[in-house]
Amino acid sequence: MNNLNLFRGLFLIAFALIFGGTSMTYTIGQFNHSGPGLFPLLVSGMLLAIGIVTVVRSRFVPPVPISHNYKNVAIILASLCAFALVSHHVNMLAGIVVLVFCASYAGTNYSVVRNIKITAGLIGVAFIFKDLLGLNLPLL
Repeated sequence: MNNLNLFRGLFLIAFALIFGGTSMTYTIGQFNHSGPGLFPLLVSGMLLAIGIVTVVRSRFVPPVPISHNYKNVAIILASLCAFALVSHHVNMLAGIVVLVFCASYAGTNYSVVRNIKITAGLIGVAFIFKDLLGLNLPLL
């Protein structure tokens, strides 16, 4: 199996099934009074649908060979570790900034304007999670 598109789809399907199955061990509840397993189950269902579409699409597009770029993997892992450290010692807003600006070095082109837009979007999502969903996030 030397087709990156097929591998991506199968990985997403496996990931969705593992976490969807795990979420079934928790109480699901109902939409008006959800349990702790409802949100991961919904996200896993959407991820499963994306994985299925990706696998089907891989049959209609030319195969892309799988290549390993260990430098990019190391950059992404380092940026995730930096996010955790900065979020723990400073706050999550600074952690989001560090995550976006460090992880973007793994891409093909670096754009400060794009990084600022992504950072603003992620900070907005973090405030939505904190204020509307009531999650205890150390944003400030």
